[in-house]
Amino acid sequence: MSFRLQPAPPARPNRCQLFAPGSRPAVFAKMAASAADVVNIDLEDSVAPSDKDIARANVIAATHEVDWGRKQLSVRINGLDTGWWYRDVVDLLEQASDRLDAIMIPKVGCAADVYAVDALVTAVERAKGRTKPIGFEVIIESAAGITHVAEIAASSPRLQAMSLGAADFAASMGMQTTGIGGTQENYYMLQAGARHWSDPWHWAQTAIVAACRTHGILPVDGPFGDFSDDEGFRAQARRSATLGMVGKWAIHPRQVALANEIFTPSAEAVAEAREILAAMAEAKARGEGATVYKGRLVDIASIKQAEVVVRQWELIGTD
Repeated sequence: MSFRLQPAPPARPNRCQLFAPGSRPAVFAKMAASAADVVNIDLEDSVAPSDKDIARANVIAATHEVDWGRKQLSVRINGLDTGWWYRDVVDLLEQASDRLDAIMIPKVGCAADVYAVDALVTAVERAKGRTKPIGFEVIIESAAGITHVAEIAASSPRLQAMSLGAADFAASMGMQTTGIGGTQENYYMLQAGARHWSDPWHWAQTAIVAACRTHGILPVDGPFGDFSDDEGFRAQARRSATLGMVGKWAIHPRQVALANEIFTPSAEAVAEAREILAAMAEAKARGEGATVYKGRLVDIASIKQAEVVVRQWELIGTD
């Protein structure tokens, strides 16, 4: 273990982040009543330029009027390359209630992008006397973002979560695809004449997970565009969970249950993790640093792996 210990991420469930545009206030109550752990109301790509002002007003009103329960409430502001983002920040911080938990910053390309938003947020908080600090989420959506992912992860103590935005990322990288997440038709290998599809997002997800875990941030998988393909969503989510991501976006309500299913440890996995912890506790009492569990070696590293599973289960509050 390094002398500098890996910090723990925020202790909250983040299995599913449900998105909807701020220009559709009729869906806000449904989002609040959903099974998603996080609600993200969008002021960016899903809102037409002519609707930006009304969408922002809708979101501010919703922080006062909608009962969001225990959900994490986050608002995606417009990109820093637009003329809307500063007004998003100022109006939200001056007019929204304390029920607003976080701001999501899209298309972050470097640490300075986060610094710019942080400086403005801090100034407004001080001016208005807000006592609840606003958290940040960021989206990696460009070649610059993935190149600077480590410095972005270290950019602000407000930063709580980081997501991969597959569509804009693909465009920035010049990838020959119009798919959003999942395997891609032409990204395959041949073995004995048979095609095997691999994951073109794997390396970017791994870079994000490593940066997040280094700095105590929640790594989150982004959207899966084909919301009619449940099995494709499940496959993408399972790969993401295996890599260390804690959750996934839902761009359609039907994806909420799918994300919760994949990112909730199964009862069998939790039972096995607890058995490993018990076996290692017995080994430790005997003065041993390793033991055999179901025919395989388990040791100190196994304790850490098992604790991850149990901790996820306890955060969700399943038992």
